[in-house]
Amino acid sequence: MDPLVLAGLGFAVMLGMIALHVPIGIAMGFVGMGGFAMVVGWGPGLSLLASEPAATLTNLNLAVIPLFMLMGNLAAASGLANDVYNIAHAFIGHRKGGLATATVLGCGGFGAICGSGVATTATFGRVALPEMLERGYSPSLATGSIAAGGTLGIIVPPSTIMVLYAILTEQFVVELFTAALIPAVLAIVCYAGAVRLSVMINPSAATGIERRSFRERMIALRNGWGVVVLAVVVLGGIYSGIFTVNEAASVGVVIAFLFLIARHGINLRQLAGVLVTSATATAMIYVMVFGATIFSYFMAVTDAPSFIVDGIAGSGMSSTAVIVLLLLYIVLGAFFDEVAAMIITLPFVIPLVQQFGFDLVWWGIINVIVIEIGMITPPIGINVMVLNAMRRDIGLPVIYRGILPFFAADLVRLAILFTFPVLTLWLPSVVL
Repeated sequence: MDPLVLAGLGFAVMLGMIALHVPIGIAMGFVGMGGFAMVVGWGPGLSLLASEPAATLTNLNLAVIPLFMLMGNLAAASGLANDVYNIAHAFIGHRKGGLATATVLGCGGFGAICGSGVATTATFGRVALPEMLERGYSPSLATGSIAAGGTLGIIVPPSTIMVLYAILTEQFVVELFTAALIPAVLAIVCYAGAVRLSVMINPSAATGIERRSFRERMIALRNGWGVVVLAVVVLGGIYSGIFTVNEAASVGVVIAFLFLIARHGINLRQLAGVLVTSATATAMIYVMVFGATIFSYFMAVTDAPSFIVDGIAGSGMSSTAVIVLLLLYIVLGAFFDEVAAMIITLPFVIPLVQQFGFDLVWWGIINVIVIEIGMITPPIGINVMVLNAMRRDIGLPVIYRGILPFFAADLVRLAILFTFPVLTLWLPSVVL
């Protein structure tokens, strides 16, 4: 069989298996091994099932993923998410729509110690949603701000998906973290603007609350010092060069663990739950990395990526191809979690990006942003599904209506960063 035809059939079989709810990593690994074996031979094909998982498990760069997962879960269990929300609540909650803006700021702050969009959404669905509904906020604005704010978990460093992108594309992870800072601030500003616009259009969607006294604000800051310490130690240690990324993550786990013990004591059941949640998420990511690396071998021997690159380059439709790529990621983000959306496409997309002459660090940030958009895009939107599962009394149409202004804000942000790459690349050029 022609290798290109085999590549097309393999990709179709993989999508079919995923549609049948076969785990994504298993589907990619099965198709990759089978396709590679049909081209090269069954001996080398079967050997991939041993060599690639072994190489992944011994990759020290990937060790940061379970550490960041554990740090985020320990931080959530210790109540640090409540602290960061309470600080924003105390300072801006009294404004019209202030609680929704505080939620966005809280999501951004928690993203600095979590690294997961879905986890950020679930956490603030528990922390902020009851508060907003109790204060008379419309369910659409309340859920919209949480679903959109949850996407900040993957753009605010440290981010699990950025670590994976850096490893799979051989980029310096600290450079990606640095490049994400300005886009992350821009995201928070755009979301705050979306809240303001929503309240201007529909004043009944939000209410103001009593202004907190100076003493109450200082108490909120004092109670939230743990978040500041954890973020400063982890991110400050990375950017200053005191810690490597792995060392910073390890120190972050210890600090988050100490906060958990200090606040809740040694609760073995709670600690076991944190460990199980972290291990489950880590295992899912590792299996997807196993599958992706095996699948990339299959794509390489069929030469399909080069064929696609040469075809697009020969057609002169490079600008159209970029738009298609962006739309592809938005669609994938609507159906898959952020890690799966990226891993499935990298074997095809990175050769195209390099052919177009784009900086891989800049593309990594754009890639994360369009996946973010997909996380709140109908007909699925993983963050929307998470909120709906948590609050069955709030229907999907209500949540989708709430994310519309944030979706528009995301498109504005994407247009700005795509038009002005310097906003992404300037800080790494100065700091690193």
